[in-house]
Amino acid sequence: MTTILRRRIEVLADEPLIPAIVRIANDVGIIHHTLLPTMGGAGAHGRWRDDQLSGATAKVLLMLITSQDHATSFVEKLAPMLESHHLMLLISDVEVVRGAKFD
Repeated sequence: MTTILRRRIEVLADEPLIPAIVRIANDVGIIHHTLLPTMGGAGAHGRWRDDQLSGATAKVLLMLITSQDHATSFVEKLAPMLESHHLMLLISDVEVVRGAKFD
């Protein structure tokens, strides 16, 4: 089985921001994504947890697999939001099967 190198991007964000972040991904040519719910955690601003009743602090993990070029463009467009919206951005190399699906 042949694999190809791609970039995995994960963005942890407040749920209301997800549509704007997905639009940025689409604008740079990343059309596939996965959204993963979170239960809680702790960071620079203290502990947080998902409140199922109000959704006030609901956070979602957006996962993207894409080419190096698309990843670079996405990060450049997302950069202004990183500090102002307290986003967590992770980028790693991954090997995928059917690499053309993630161009």
